[in-house]
Parts: sequence; structure tokens; C-alpha cells
Amino acid sequence: MSPIRVVTDSAADLTTELAEANDVVVVPLSIRFGEEEFVDGTTLSTDEFWKRCAEQRDLPETSAPSPGAFSAAFTEAADAGCDGVVCITLSGGVSATYQSARTAAESVADRIPVEVIDTRSLTMGQGLIVLEAAEMAARGAGLDEVAAAVRDLIPRTKVLGVVGTLEHLERGGRIGGAKALLGSLLSIKPVIQVSDGVVEEESKQRTRSRSLRYLADKVRATGHLSRLAVCNGAAEDIDDFLALIDGVEVDHPLVVVDLGPVVGTHAGPGTIGVCMVTAP
Repeated sequence: MSPIRVVTDSAADLTTELAEANDVVVVPLSIRFGEEEFVDGTTLSTDEFWKRCAEQRDLPETSAPSPGAFSAAFTEAADAGCDGVVCITLSGGVSATYQSARTAAESVADRIPVEVIDTRSLTMGQGLIVLEAAEMAARGAGLDEVAAAVRDLIPRTKVLGVVGTLEHLERGGRIGGAKALLGSLLSIKPVIQVSDGVVEEESKQRTRSRSLRYLADKVRATGHLSRLAVCNGAAEDIDDFLALIDGVEVDHPLVVVDLGPVVGTHAGPGTIGVCMVTAP
């Protein structure tokens, strides 16, 4: 067992296999479809989420984990004899998850030291940072060393994506309504990015195929990559996109995951995202 426990939230979109293989504890957010509430990854799988999105008219909503959910994870680490916890959360600019984790860390301060770090990112941008931290912890790095490495990774992490529709972003308040209307009228396919913790429009493309090629070109133009992940939000053309980035050089193996319910709620079906960590 590593002396440092790495904890994150389910917005990181780590698969169960990745989390277990790297000894990462994932605290789930909640997803609501109307009056029904589900726990991400526990009572609602990613496949079930996308199936519900296709069948139901009302858009889902998300809510942050309670401080109690985080404190339970931190306390478990203390009970297991860990020296400390590094808790790596999705952007505080789009969720209250970071504040919930901070509150929990204060509540267990007499049991175990906890460093809570806002990645200013989400999905596998957050997930790639978590994997790096977990690998460091497995090598025996201490609390301060792992936390410092995480903070160094944050400005080197980039998240861009192409969405199938602007409806989820607009109705979820993640992009202005006027932009959504303009995009629908002109059939514009925007490329979005996470910039300082919030979702912004990065560029406008006229067709889906152009937007995917633009996204692939951005990956190739980024330079020396340490880590790279692709997130598939029920996109029928995901294989076409993977072919566009085939052969991109990266220090660690490419990670391909399904976009989970937390980010998928706001991005919608048809989303393809790329998450990159540049080499130091």
C-alpha cells in the first residue's frame, strides 16, 4: 500500500479498471433525471446514462458529493495507516465539489493531513493528473511531493472537445444562449475548451468533419505530449477521430474512455474530447 492515498471524484471519468489498478478512490457525484436521483458509477452506469439521455426529453442535472462522502474516504485512508491524502477535484468553476472536499479535509484534520487541489479541469484532463499522482504515490513519494507535482501538471493540461449539439451546454448554463442560437442557425460546429476552469468556445467550424480534423490538428500541433486521452460521449464517429490522431507520439499509452454522466450531462451525446498533458 502506498503511504499516500489519492482520492478524486467521478468527473475524472476514470474507468473502474484504471481506478483499481492505480489504487485511486473515486467519490461519486449524483445525477438527477427529473425526480429520480442516481449515484454516478454505483446506481447509474455510463451506458445506462447515455441510454436515458437518448430516451428522455428532460436534460439531467448533477450535484456535488457531500462533505460526508469525502470525509468517509479520508477517514478510510487514515484507518488504513496512510500518511496523508491528495484529493484531486474537478474545476471549482463548474462544481461545488472542490469546496465540499475542502470542508471534509478540515473535519478530519486531527486524523490525517489532506491536500485538496482544484485541477481547474474536468473529465480526463483531471483523470490524467490523477494517474500521474497515483503513480508517484505508488513509487513512495510523500504528501508534499505528490501535491507539488499535481500543481505543476495543472497549467500543462489541456482539454478540448467537439459537441454534437449546443443544447446541453446552453440549457445547463455553460455557454450563452445567443451563441447556441447562432450555432444552430448557421450549422456551426464549435470546438470548445476548458480555460481556467470554465468551458469556452475555442473556434467555429462549419461541419462536423472539419471540427474533428481541426481537433486532431490541435493535438498534433501541441508538441511533446506526456499523456493523452480521448473521451467518447456516445459519438458514432469516434473511430474516425481515433484514426485522425493515429501515430501521435506520447510518452504514456493513449487512454480512451467513455465520457461519464457528470461531464456528459453538460456536453451531451456526440461529444468527442481530447485531454492532453504536455511534457515539462
